[in-house]
Amino acid sequence: MAQGHGHEHGDPEHGHPAGAHGHGHTHGVVDPSIASTDRGLWALKWSFVGLMATALIQVGVFAVSGSVALLADTIHNFADAATAIPLGIAFLLAKRRATRRFTYGLGRVEDLAGLAIIVTITASAVFASYEAIHRLLHPQPVEMLWAVMVASVIGFVGNEAVAVFRIRVGKQIGSAALVADGYHARVDGWTSLAVLLGAIGVWAGYPLADPVVGLLISAAIFVIVWQSARAVMGRMLDGVDPETLEAIGHAARHVPRVEEVTDLRARWIGHRLHAEVSITVPGGLSVGDGHEIAKEVRHQLLHHLPHLGRVMVHVDPYGQGGEQYHRLGEHAHDGLPTHSHE
Repeated sequence: MAQGHGHEHGDPEHGHPAGAHGHGHTHGVVDPSIASTDRGLWALKWSFVGLMATALIQVGVFAVSGSVALLADTIHNFADAATAIPLGIAFLLAKRRATRRFTYGLGRVEDLAGLAIIVTITASAVFASYEAIHRLLHPQPVEMLWAVMVASVIGFVGNEAVAVFRIRVGKQIGSAALVADGYHARVDGWTSLAVLLGAIGVWAGYPLADPVVGLLISAAIFVIVWQSARAVMGRMLDGVDPETLEAIGHAARHVPRVEEVTDLRARWIGHRLHAEVSITVPGGLSVGDGHEIAKEVRHQLLHHLPHLGRVMVHVDPYGQGGEQYHRLGEHAHDGLPTHSHE
């Protein structure tokens, strides 16, 4: 009878290797967990180059204009480029195979990098608020407004391009940290746009326009901080979207001879999703038949969830599915007092 085998199933014929590393669905020779990590590193590399080029251009304009607002924006861009460093380190560590000590690999380092990015965004928000309030209380003249306007537009375009790039790749590979880093770049783009609006206001004869716009942008930055922190902390606390669980259950239920899905859990480790599924099958099947059904369940899940890595499938006979059938009531053995295992 196919009952109670709860291990990871592999399918060499379809490129589903089983083992401690928990590779995903390949249909070839490239492990998708490595491929997605390499794509994340590629996105970080080119976005880092783009942001550094943007910041260096702004440094040159600041040297001739003396704009404190532009200086603040330039510092933001350098900081945004720097956030690629902890995330890049996390992606490199995630490429390491699981060991006897770190049996799930080092994907969780990506969550720590996400926290570092949140701290950086928060620091940017605080710094932007301080600069805006300081300029509101102590207005300063700005020279070469046209150069400041051009530099602010360059800063906005550069940051927005990097933001779109990072967010798109982050969503493709399932990396909440890379998505948060993309939103950080978008925040800095808004800051650059604030420099432009402030310069226009100063040119029109309203010297306080720059700090007022700066305060509005600072408020928007704090909103992004909250949204990004929720996403990263949700991952760290093993939060999963209900839609993801529904997709897992839907795919498993439609495998032939699966009577029901009784228990379902999932968690993110880095940018790979790990799932545990308990299914019931007709009670008269052999263990081998149950194993084949479990392999097909895993196969279907890998087709329906692009970020899926490790899959654990537990098989029970129909009518005995669910954790309640595996609990041990009160009993005594080996001279121990009466006890239970709930």
